[in-house]
Amino acid sequence: MKALYIHGKKDIRVEEAPTPEPGVGEVRLRMAYGGICGSDMHYYFEGANGDFVVREPLIPGHEMSAIVDSDPSGTYSPGTAVTLHPATFGPDKEGMEELPHLRPGGAYLGSASTWPHTQGGMSEYMLVRLDQIRGLPDSLPLDRAALAEPLAVALHAINRAGGVKGKDVLVAGSGPIGLMLIFGARSLGARSIIAADVLPGPLSRARAMGATSTVQVGPDEYPVNAVDIAFECSGVPASVGSAIGAIKPGGTLTQVGMLPGKPIEVLLSGYISKEITMIGTFRFKDEVDLAIQLLDADPSVAAAISHVISADDAVAAFDIAKDSEISGKVLVDLWNQDDS
Repeated sequence: MKALYIHGKKDIRVEEAPTPEPGVGEVRLRMAYGGICGSDMHYYFEGANGDFVVREPLIPGHEMSAIVDSDPSGTYSPGTAVTLHPATFGPDKEGMEELPHLRPGGAYLGSASTWPHTQGGMSEYMLVRLDQIRGLPDSLPLDRAALAEPLAVALHAINRAGGVKGKDVLVAGSGPIGLMLIFGARSLGARSIIAADVLPGPLSRARAMGATSTVQVGPDEYPVNAVDIAFECSGVPASVGSAIGAIKPGGTLTQVGMLPGKPIEVLLSGYISKEITMIGTFRFKDEVDLAIQLLDADPSVAAAISHVISADDAVAAFDIAKDSEISGKVLVDLWNQDDS
């Protein structure tokens, strides 16, 4: 089979690998599409994602859709369309019963955080556990289904914030996760959604996702005391301070974007004087099931997909994904039209 391997900084190759055979409790999938995530870009452009350095060839990808190829258990018929929950939760730990995604000892597809690395899904075939598979409705196409993982991340952030129904919301940073937050907030009944970004391209896509107004940071005046909840998706320290300014007294800041792992300068005075609640959010628990329902119910979410590029052109796909002015979610077509 063919697979994409990241060997280090700006070194990604299409290589042949043995087609895996499923064991007990495993299913072999014929992969269809994989979305390029921020962590994938760190591994490609930097050879590392924070402290997690690529030390062996790494297959990226955890935003996947696929077709069941072989299931020895008989649970899924060949040809069944699926997406995945990419996490392996760590062992049970007292006091963390409701936080399985945060327990130590877990793993995530396409990650160098483990040794050996946890290989991802950007290959022709892949083995996964039965419990990771989520069957898809017949009406949900495979390209749209690849948005299930990032939408689940957004829905987890919304749950952490206590829900958005009837609330005024700010999404600061209108990249792929920001777009999923806008779509999720609209789907779950937010009263208004302000999208902010430094570039006009992402704001155009934000409007397509359902933002009721947009703010281009710099030329436009940033809102003040205007929203109940701000979802900060950029991970830029200055944006955190702006988001705090936009929140009404007693409101909530939900930090979605990963902040630098070093001391940073953030304007926090409003956090105190307005009694703002600050909440962190990381990956997700089980929100992928609701994500599938929402993706199936509203085809307009497909507007978040700006490019679909063959895995044979992986370098171009990653370069386009890095250009946030022109790209929303970039999908890699995993040779799913080429079964030779």
